[in-house]
Amino acid sequence: YPSGVWSDGNKLIVADAWNHRVLIWNNFPIQNGQPADVVIGQPTMQNNLPNVEGVGTAASAQNLYWPDGVWSNGEDLWIADTGNRRVLFYETIPTENYRAADKVIGKNNFEDKDYESENAVWPYSVKISEDGVLAITDTQYYRVLIWNNWKDAFTKTADVIIGQPDLESCGQNQARLKPQANTLNWCYDMVMKDGSLWLADTGNSRILFFKKIPTTNNQPADEQVGNINFETIGEHLDVGKQDSERLYWPFAVTMTEDKLIVADTGNHRIAFYNI
Repeated sequence: YPSGVWSDGNKLIVADAWNHRVLIWNNFPIQNGQPADVVIGQPTMQNNLPNVEGVGTAASAQNLYWPDGVWSNGEDLWIADTGNRRVLFYETIPTENYRAADKVIGKNNFEDKDYESENAVWPYSVKISEDGVLAITDTQYYRVLIWNNWKDAFTKTADVIIGQPDLESCGQNQARLKPQANTLNWCYDMVMKDGSLWLADTGNSRILFFKKIPTTNNQPADEQVGNINFETIGEHLDVGKQDSERLYWPFAVTMTEDKLIVADTGNHRIAFYNI
């Protein structure tokens, strides 16, 4: 279940979620079936149980449980260790198997698995902007957590929340019958570029656009892409029609210099938008 991928055109890093591991190719593969060079989260390439020894095993600095998201700047590495309800930080991209993480976000220590609403409950994606802003999509709480400086995330709660008014709230579309410009429904991914933020609001079948990365809780989006308006219900009759301009369960989003690229999962396609 490869659910997250990062590359700089040289290294390739893949979150292999259901094998509870992250795979690293030191050089981009040039042939089919090329084996990875490094495995994180398991002692060998043949191990694949949650937290190495199976369900119920305590978390550690070395193991993983449903890692869904990966991100790097080419030097350090971040892993959204979803099943362990935490984000792991590696000061350098690992070069040996079963490397231990250096720091953790969302827990007091590596062994802790309990969770509170002040931390990410189901972290699915982690990204850092050019200016050092850290954002984590907290899927199960229908929100995105933002730290203005990524270094603060190890010692304090998020500075800003997208999708909810406070850390205790977790309502799907804030318990409203229809989505709004400030609500979320199963958000899985986001991308930040040039001070803006694009958010895959998957359950509402849309991409939310914030002209500036939010600085206050519950800030409404400036625009939306993929649906008729902010209040349109996600599921629609255009599913499967190749000429439909509407999105259906967009799971992943990324950007180039001039294009927004969306994994339009429910429509079985990739959508490209000129910025």
